Amino acid sequence: MAGRFDSGRISLDLPAEPLDRAEGLARFLRATGLVPAATRLRGLDRRRLAPFRELRDCVAELVAGQLEGRPAAPAALELLNARAAASAPPAPRAVRTRSGHLVRTLGGEPDCRSLLAAVARDAVELLTDPAARALLRRCKGPGCRRLYLDTSRGRRRWCSSEICGNRARAARHHAAHPRRQA
Repeated sequence: MAGRFDSGRISLDLPAEPLDRAEGLARFLRATGLVPAATRLRGLDRRRLAPFRELRDCVAELVAGQLEGRPAAPAALELLNARAAASAPPAPRAVRTRSGHLVRTLGGEPDCRSLLAAVARDAVELLTDPAARALLRRCKGPGCRRLYLDTSRGRRRWCSSEICGNRARAARHHAAHPRRQA
């Protein structure tokens, strides 16, 4: 993940991921906090990418339906409920460090199904919570398809003010002040 994007929900971060390499999936799982940094992720290979891509597309479809005011696609709901959210997510544990602080670990090495379940359950919570659904937004940046929860006081328009917001401001500036040809 180049430059950590935080949508406000793990399930909304997933649609922003290309998921073209196992290393990218591992980075996503750690960057979102789903998997603590020291957790081993054996077996996370190219074969494990397909279920995450499928869930990514499913979440994007379901959120798009919410944003566009249309019913959810039955196949997307089936995938979310029966195939992804039905498994148990990884069990968290609190363990004491040498310095005496408590840190979160997982009860064991997570498998693909449990990690999918954690993301899918987050999507179920998001999509069934009226307050959270009311905060759903799609970035207005040209070519950006990121989704996020707008928790600002005003109506946030971009996924990131530093990235898409800056591009929009620069485009407005260039439109208002065209370069003169010498």
